[in-house]
Amino acid sequence: MVQLKKEDTEKMAISELKRYKLRMQILLNLYKKHPQSASALSKKNHVSLPTVRSILDELINEGVVQVAGIGDSQGGRRPILYCHADNAYCIMAIEIGHYKAKAVILNSLNKELTSIIEYTTDIDDPNLENKTNEVFQTLLKEAGISKEKVIATGISMPGLIDSKKGVNRTIKNTNQQNVQKRLVSALQMPVIIENDARMQALGEFVFGKAKKTKNTLVINWSWGLGLGMILNGQIYHGSSGTAGEFSHIRMIPNGKLCECGKQGCLQTIASARPLIDMAQQQIKEGAISQLTSLFATKPEEVTVRDIINCAKKGDELSISLLNEVSKKFGWGLSILIQLYNPELIVLNGPLAEAQQYVLVPIQQSINQYCLENIQNNVKIEISEIGEQSGLKGVAVMVFHRIFRDKSTDISL
Repeated sequence: MVQLKKEDTEKMAISELKRYKLRMQILLNLYKKHPQSASALSKKNHVSLPTVRSILDELINEGVVQVAGIGDSQGGRRPILYCHADNAYCIMAIEIGHYKAKAVILNSLNKELTSIIEYTTDIDDPNLENKTNEVFQTLLKEAGISKEKVIATGISMPGLIDSKKGVNRTIKNTNQQNVQKRLVSALQMPVIIENDARMQALGEFVFGKAKKTKNTLVINWSWGLGLGMILNGQIYHGSSGTAGEFSHIRMIPNGKLCECGKQGCLQTIASARPLIDMAQQQIKEGAISQLTSLFATKPEEVTVRDIINCAKKGDELSISLLNEVSKKFGWGLSILIQLYNPELIVLNGPLAEAQQYVLVPIQQSINQYCLENIQNNVKIEISEIGEQSGLKGVAVMVFHRIFRDKSTDISL
């Protein structure tokens, strides 16, 4: 028996590592675009066609890749096309908002294996671990798959997120800020957390209006003003991962107290909260409005959707309230437009559902505050994938992380 020298063993280890990385790169390529031929994968990865075919055969035997069909001929034999096997890789995607969360299980073909479940929680919920595990068990039962099939969980949430450490620094109880550690313990699987606005931007970038753009701002217009930025074709994080705090630009000296502890933030004049506050005040004062007729005895129950619905029925007060909040929001947008010179701004969230009732006053403010040559280059549009953008972005983020380096980025 021939004894291997130490350098031969090291060479073998390096060779195996290179092959492993190539396998993961092929899986990532197939995730980004499917189906694809072996020839296309060979060109993308700059390796020989026999090597790619050998790895594809391995992945097929392992049940993680399957033949998707036969492609069109380019002058020779029609190529065999490959894609991920249906349920070889599944993840749970969760989006936590200010008052509720939603969760779903998806496979690596970006197909939802379950319905989207909504449940009550927030980033400061001390029972976040138990609630997340309960939802996970419910989704597993609906999907009809074993726990082992779900290889990771991705979570988006508002706040100052350090995704590398798995920490949300906005959580009030400092002992609970390491969300990743808490949920890894509860779920017994790798967990990745990210900022909700960035994940919505990623969802729009891959599946929505921001597809094929290079400089786009995506804003979740809700209780806060979550900003995700696509700059030069990349999701922008900033030096410490906290870029995009659009809500807390100070607009009014000595203005209303914001939840961040400062006064006069944009969020205090241009989000869902001031809209609701103004509506409740008008209802209490007996303003002539459909809102007063509906909520005279219960003004605390009025919602953003109620105001939008009344506006669409021609209610002058509702239209006026949306107009006032939208003009202030447009004032804030004008700052972003002049700073970043985007080609597109995509609006998402409950206030964006008002469509023309918010788009027109927003444009009026931009006309007032922006330089003409800058504002003429930007389009403002409403998201088409809406509430699903965040969950879709989470799925993309998790699968990219898994296939880029499965061994280190999301280890337990």
